[in-house]
Amino acid sequence: MAGVLGVTASITGQAWAWRGGLAPGDGLHGRDEDDALLHHLFRARGADPADFARLKAPTLRDWLPDPSIFADMDAAAARIAAAVQRGEAIVIFGDYDVDGATSAAVLIRYLRSCGARVGHYIPDRLLEGYGPSAEALVALKQAGADLVVTVDCGTQGFAALEAAAAAGLEVIVVDHHKAGTALPPACALVNPNRLDEAPDAAAHGHLAAVGMAFLVAVAVNRELRARGWFANREAPDLLALTDLVALGTVADVVPLTGLNRAFVTQGLKVMRQRRNIGLAALCDVAGLKAAPVARDLGFALGPRVNAGGRVGQADLGVRLLTTHDAGEAATIAAELNRLNQERRAIEQAVTDEALALCGEDRACAVVAGPGWHPGVIGIVASRIKERAGRPAIVIAIGEDGLAKGSGRSVPGVDLGAAVLAAKDHGLLVAGGGHAMAAGLTVEAGRIAELSAFLDERLAGSVAAAGGARALSIDAAVAPRGVNVGLVGVLDCAGPYGQGWSQPRVASGPWQVVDARIVGENHVKLALSGADGARVKAIAWRHAETPLGAALLGARGQGGLGRPMHLAGRIKRDDWGGGTAAEIEIDDAAWA
Repeated sequence: MAGVLGVTASITGQAWAWRGGLAPGDGLHGRDEDDALLHHLFRARGADPADFARLKAPTLRDWLPDPSIFADMDAAAARIAAAVQRGEAIVIFGDYDVDGATSAAVLIRYLRSCGARVGHYIPDRLLEGYGPSAEALVALKQAGADLVVTVDCGTQGFAALEAAAAAGLEVIVVDHHKAGTALPPACALVNPNRLDEAPDAAAHGHLAAVGMAFLVAVAVNRELRARGWFANREAPDLLALTDLVALGTVADVVPLTGLNRAFVTQGLKVMRQRRNIGLAALCDVAGLKAAPVARDLGFALGPRVNAGGRVGQADLGVRLLTTHDAGEAATIAAELNRLNQERRAIEQAVTDEALALCGEDRACAVVAGPGWHPGVIGIVASRIKERAGRPAIVIAIGEDGLAKGSGRSVPGVDLGAAVLAAKDHGLLVAGGGHAMAAGLTVEAGRIAELSAFLDERLAGSVAAAGGARALSIDAAVAPRGVNVGLVGVLDCAGPYGQGWSQPRVASGPWQVVDARIVGENHVKLALSGADGARVKAIAWRHAETPLGAALLGARGQGGLGRPMHLAGRIKRDDWGGGTAAEIEIDDAAWA
C-alpha cells in the first residue's frame, strides 16, 4: 500500500501510514465534514461507534461507574466513614510523584471538608524509597494514627503491612499498580488491577491512582450520606476535586481513554476557575497565561510538582495542593519552580552519561551508573526510550551496593509485567509498575543478569512493536488546510495523551523560507506553500538529529530549496494571538 502523500521512507526512515489502516472518509461519516473527521479520529483510536456522542463531550455522568463494582470498595468506604464519624486520626500515605501527590490531596481535601482529622505522610525518595515501610507505618501508629490509607502504593507492601497489622494499625490500600496472585494483609485493598477483580471493574485498570482515590471519595460520600452525616452539614463538592484528578491522570501517563477522558475534560473546566489556590499559584510560576490544556498538565505543571519528590522535599506537592493559605501557596510554588530548574540541570548531565552507554542493541536498554541522582532516572529513561524506540531502564547504583531503577516502555510492550516476572524470578529486591512504567531495586552485581532476563522476555514484543513501526497519520491536507479551523475540529476530539494520541496531520508540499536553531536544541522554521499558505513550524529537540539537519539544510543557498512534506501536530500559534496555526514537526520527507 502506498504511503500517505506517497511517503514510504521519510527522512527518519519511516513509512507514513493511516492510523489503524483507516483513511479519512472510509466507512463512517458524520452529518458534515467536521463531524466525519471527528468520527474518523474516534474510530482510528479504537472507539466503538456507539460511544461517539459521549466521546465528543465526555462527562462524568456518562462515564463514572458505581464504585461498588470494585473489590473491597464497600469495606474501604465503611471503614473510612466510621473513622470520620468517630473522629479518628487518619493519615494518607502517598507516593512522591504527581499521581501520589494528587491522590493524597484528593482524599485529604475531601476528608477535611467532611470534618475529619486527617494528615499525610510522603516518604523520602532517597532515604525511604517507594511505598510504605514497616518503620514508617509503625511510627505512625506510635504517633497516634488510627487508620492509614495508602495511595498510589501498597499493593506490593507485604512486609510493611504485616508489620502494621502486628502493631495494631489498620491500613487501607488504594492503588493501580499490577498485583500478583497474593495480596498483602490490609483492611481493604482497592485496585482495579487485582487479579481477582470482576471484569466490569478490571475494565478500569487504565485509571491512575488519583482516579481510584476519587472513586473512593465518591464511595465514602455515599456511605456518610446513608449514615446521616450530612444531615446538619454541607456535603462536599466532589466535582471541585477533579482538577487534581486531571493533573494526576495526565502526569502519570495513563491511557486517556474511557473514564480518564471524562476526568480530564471536567478537571480542566474546574482548573480554569482557579478554585485550588495551590494549582493557581503553580500555573502562575509556570507562566501559563491562558487557561491550561491537557498538554500543560504533563509538560508544565506535572514536572514542577514532581520536582519536590525528585530533588527537594517529598511532601511539597501535597502541601501545595492542599493549602488554603495564598501566601503559603505562592512560596511553595516558587520553591517547586526553582527545584524544577535544578532538576533539569541534573537530568541533562545524567542523560548525557546514560546515552553514551547505550551501545548494546538489546530489546530493553538497561544502563546503570554510580552517583546518578535517583530522582531523575525516570525522566532519563523516557529520553532514552524516545531516542532508541524501545523500552529503557536507567539504574542509579548506590554506595551500599543496592541500585534503584526506573523504566519507561513503548506501546505494545508491558514493562511492568516484565519487572514483576524478574522479581518472581528472584532477580530483584523489589519491583513493580504498569505497562508503560516500572520501578525496581536490584543488587548492583545482578544488573547484567537482569538485562539478559529482560532481553529474553521482551524480545518478541519489542520486535513486534518495531516491526509495525510506521508513522501514524490521521489526516492529510494541502498547505492552506493548516489553519485554526482545522485546529478547532481536532481539539473537539480531545483531550489527548497516552492511549488517545494527538492527531498527526501530513501536509505539503512546503518550501522552507527560513530555518534556525532556537532555545535548547530546537529547529524553528518559516514555511511557504505553493497555494500561498504561510505558517511557522518547530521541531523540538531535533537540532542534532538527521531530521533537524535536513530541515536546517532545506532552504538551499540563496533562496528556496527542495520542497518537503511534513508530518506533525497542528496547534494554534499563541504568539500570533491565536489567529494562525503552526506545525510541531514529527517527521519530514522530500516531495
